[in-house]
Amino acid sequence: MRAFFHTSYIIQLMSASLGLYRLQQVDRQMDRVHSQLDTIHQTLENDVELRESLKRVETSQAEHYRTSQELKNLEAEAHAQKIKIEQAESNLYGGSVKNPKELQDLQKDIVSLKKHIVTLEERELEAMLRAESTENSLQSAKTELELMQARLGNEHKKLLTEQSALTLELERLAEEREATLTLIENSQLQTYEYLRREKRGVAVTEINDNSCSSCGATLNAALQQNARSAKQLMNCPSCGRILYSN
Repeated sequence: MRAFFHTSYIIQLMSASLGLYRLQQVDRQMDRVHSQLDTIHQTLENDVELRESLKRVETSQAEHYRTSQELKNLEAEAHAQKIKIEQAESNLYGGSVKNPKELQDLQKDIVSLKKHIVTLEERELEAMLRAESTENSLQSAKTELELMQARLGNEHKKLLTEQSALTLELERLAEEREATLTLIENSQLQTYEYLRREKRGVAVTEINDNSCSSCGATLNAALQQNARSAKQLMNCPSCGRILYSN
């Protein structure tokens, strides 16, 4: 009963806009914390620099795989060509073929096979150089990624520490907000929340130098005096925000 009397007494003493002004201060701090937490979350989840580095590694891996497969195919083809030459030379010099025409054809085949293998070996050398180049590019991309992950790891640790601190601050502000709400009438809270949505988060505005601090409209003495009322809210005739005078 004593606590209820104490709260009621405070409400009677304070102006109607004071409680809303204090609530707005808490809400704006909470907005700031939410914004910072969103930024941290986006940084942790969607690091553009890291994604680009990962993409370079993936591209380098695909290119190195392609050139490596090309080299393997050429090596296999050259090996098969050498086997054909060995078989043709074995038939030519082994004595199994006696027909002069067949011997002549074998000689022609061997010459042709040896020409082709020279071409294959040239292509194989080029493929080897490409494979080495793509392997170097892949290693370079991997090293860059590792260094970036190490650097971002330290940055992310700082962000996670900041995230924890901001979460605690948000919990404290939520408790402060609940305490502030006990001093505000429901109808006034509804008006405040409506204006906060409509006025980009600023529902209550201070009176400074006889003017509305939000829109600059000049306020007469009567309006300024009524803004100190403990019973009713006064609105700026220009921007419609709730006026607060300390």
